This record gives sequence, C-alpha cells and structure tokens, in this order.
Amino acid sequence: MRTLKTLVIAALVLSVSGVALAELQNVEVGGKLQIRGNYWRLDAQGATSFVEQRTALNVKADFTNEVSTFIEFDSYNDWGQGFRSDYLTGIDSRGGSDVNLYQAYINVKDLWGTPLSLRVGRQELVFGGGFLLGNNSTAPYFTGLSFDAIRLTYATDQFKIDAFAAKLAENFKNFGKGDTDLYGIYGSYIGIEDVALDAYWLYVQDNTVVGEDIDIHTLGLRGTGKLGGFDFLADVAYQFGSVDGQPSACPAGFGEANVDYGTFGGQAIVGYTFDVAWQPHVFGLFAYYGAGDADNSCWSNDRTLPFNRLFSDVQYSDFVDLNSNATNVIGYALGVQVSPTECTSVTLAGKYLDTEENIGKQSGWGWEVNLVGSYHYSEDLAFSAGYSHFFGNDWSQTDDSYNPSYDYFFAGTEISF
Repeated sequence: MRTLKTLVIAALVLSVSGVALAELQNVEVGGKLQIRGNYWRLDAQGATSFVEQRTALNVKADFTNEVSTFIEFDSYNDWGQGFRSDYLTGIDSRGGSDVNLYQAYINVKDLWGTPLSLRVGRQELVFGGGFLLGNNSTAPYFTGLSFDAIRLTYATDQFKIDAFAAKLAENFKNFGKGDTDLYGIYGSYIGIEDVALDAYWLYVQDNTVVGEDIDIHTLGLRGTGKLGGFDFLADVAYQFGSVDGQPSACPAGFGEANVDYGTFGGQAIVGYTFDVAWQPHVFGLFAYYGAGDADNSCWSNDRTLPFNRLFSDVQYSDFVDLNSNATNVIGYALGVQVSPTECTSVTLAGKYLDTEENIGKQSGWGWEVNLVGSYHYSEDLAFSAGYSHFFGNDWSQTDDSYNPSYDYFFAGTEISF
C-alpha cells in the first residue's frame, strides 16, 4: 500500500509539471438541470412529499499536448428551502448560497506517446454501471457524488485498465494516517463485439473512527453484452476485511472481538427483445447481498458483517432500498418494457424482496410493483413519471400482525446541454 501511495504522489507531480507547457485552444460550456416531484404514502406513518432540483454548470477547456481541464459547479435543493424573502413583511433576507464545486480536474491523454491518461482533481468515479461505484444519480435524492482523486487509465482497442486513489476524509495527520481512503484497480476486456468482461479490486481504509481500523477489500467480476436479441448482465463480488478495536463480551473488558467481512454480493439480469411492433423487451433479475453471521454467543461478540454496497447507484426498491445501500437482501424481478414510439417507453416490473437472514419473526421484505413511463421531447429534453406500490411482509420482529402497504408517485424532467 505504501508503494501505491508513492506512485500517486509521483503522478501528481508529473501532471503539474506537464500542464505548464500547454496552451489554450478551445472552451466549451455545458450543464444539466433535473427537477423531480416525489410523493410517498407510508401507511400508518403518514405521507411525505417534496420537489427536488439539481442544477449543474460546467466549463471544459482544451489545451495543446492533449491537456484539458473540466470544472463543474452544482446546486441541489428542495423547492421552498431556499426562498429568500419573508412574504409577510417583504424583507428580502438573501439566504446563503448552496452552490458547490462538484468537479474540478486536469486531464492529460496519451502521456509520452502511449495510451496512458491521467486525471487529477475532484471527479466522478463511475465503474461497472454503478454497481459499487457510482455518481449518486439514482432518483430520488439525486445529489451527485464526486471524489477527490487521482486516476490513471491505460486504454487500447482490446482492453482498458483504471487505477485510482481517492481521499474520502482528511484528518491532517501524517500522510495516510488517520484518514479515510479509497483505492481501486478496474480492468475491462472489450475485444469481443458487444460484450465487456471486467475484473476489479476496491479497497476502503478508514482510520477516522476512534479506536478502530476498518479495512474493506472487494474483489469482483462483471460481464455484460448482447447476443442477437438476448442481453445479459452479471455482477459478482466477494468482500473481506476487518474492523479492529471492537470489545469482546468479557464482563471484565479483556480481549477484542473478531469482527470482519466475508460475504458475497451480486446480481444477474437476462433479457430478450422481440423484433416486432413496440419492440417489447422482457427481462428477469436476481440479486443477492449476504447478511454475514451474527454472534449468538454471550461470550465472544465475534461476527461477520453484511455485504457493504459502498457507493452503489443500483436501486432495487423505491422503499426498502431508497439509498441503494440495502443489504441482507435476496431480490427477484420480472418485467417488460415497450416503446410505442421512438420517443416514448413504458416499463412494468414486479419484484419480491426476501431477507437472506430473518430479522426476528420477519422472514422477508415484501412485494413491489413499478410502472414507469418516459418521453423524449427532443435529444436534450426528457420527461418521466411513475408509480410504485409495496406490500410489506410480516415486518414486526415480535409477531406477524404488521403488513405495511406503501405508495410512491413521481414526475420529473431533465435537460442537458
């Protein structure tokens, strides 16, 4: 690990020294605006609703020697939270700005005449369709996610390899001490037409928690592609590591518990598109995220933790997986998507979400039905709306008398330029 950190520092020095030789050639301005209204009816818990908006504006500058820089600002808020005036008195209080620096990086391609690229600065890290590394674009709560990172990419016509290091939390101690860091190597083989095969290693090291040292390693494989009318996607990952500093169950306070990671997670999706009117696409999904092993002994406090979905963008439910971090889940889904016109699509899916390990008397999460439609007014402007209903399955941990029934509606629009 010390060698990797040394290489990261060397890459940063080389990038800074090289940019000074570049001259400005071209400037582009772009952006994105997302607006979405959400409404949940949560049974006995009542209802909640809000309209969220994310606005992003970016500038890209191209220089000579394959050097470029990208700077993007964004603002995420709910309607009504940033209203600046008191309508009773007319006093304009001018609330504080919530504009943030979302991305700001230097990018250098074809370093020293090779297929090697370097990106340094705040940037998105999206790999494998967002299975474990995404940009938090799954609605609702599409707040965005970027990392302060250094990324090296070696890309040819046959394969692509990315290596990156990101700083998640800084405590200003000795270099690499007392911080939270993310490291990863992600490789893709693209030598087969319409098929991509990936392998990767992700490592999160967290030294910020007092008395704890958390290490999470994730090894994964991914395959996706199309074969005629069939399409497929498969992700499988194994997670291992440890959490130090956890107390044992000894009443006298002696010893340390053995708390670690050692679980699998993954998903598989298979679909087929019929070459007829409306292009119906039927698909099936299976997902599994291990719950680990709880310690049922009063003497040890040892346990294996559930699969950690890290920074996932994959969402299986509008209710129990709202932040794309649900674990202890076995999911099944069947669905169909049709396109009545070139600009519209409608998707209907039925899901069942089970628990990998029972929670008290709860033996499953429940059933869910989703209906979503989208309409592309133009290449840049799109509208969408949907409805979901959830049938809870014996949610009480002490008896089987509570079966919640939830509803969710949304409508939104998005434009990019």
